[in-house]
Amino acid sequence: MGAEAVRLRPAVAADEAAVRGCAEAAYAQYVAAIGRKPAPMVADFAGQIGDGVVHVAEGADGTVLGFIVFFPRGEHLFLENVAVADAAAGQGIGRALIGFCEAEARRLGLASVQLYTNEKMAANLSIYPHLGYAEIGHRTEDGFNRVYFEKRVG
Repeated sequence: MGAEAVRLRPAVAADEAAVRGCAEAAYAQYVAAIGRKPAPMVADFAGQIGDGVVHVAEGADGTVLGFIVFFPRGEHLFLENVAVADAAAGQGIGRALIGFCEAEARRLGLASVQLYTNEKMAANLSIYPHLGYAEIGHRTEDGFNRVYFEKRVG
């Protein structure tokens, strides 16, 4: 199954456990390097779903294969979290979710998509530039060392 067989839709309350499970599995590999659970593992997914800022990638059988959290922040769309289930990794689902976020930014007339990743998440530090994101800064927030990226879309 590739990204073309996936439906992107707003998350609903019934998706919360699947979204949380996806985040836990996707980010567990970083706990030792960071020294604690990364922010995406402890997010208030129920609240975010209620706020309408979570979208899921759903397989033909209704299984949640991944999710993305984004919302407007100033003249940017802020991509707070994106994760793909292990079983769906390498199928273009993450790229489809990020592409959806970028399309929403354009639809809303926003200038760019901004995001951060933890400096210990080495794979992300190479993935985002490959997707057209430029590094725009480093910050320590909530005890996490974060690298910020931006992609102009508007």
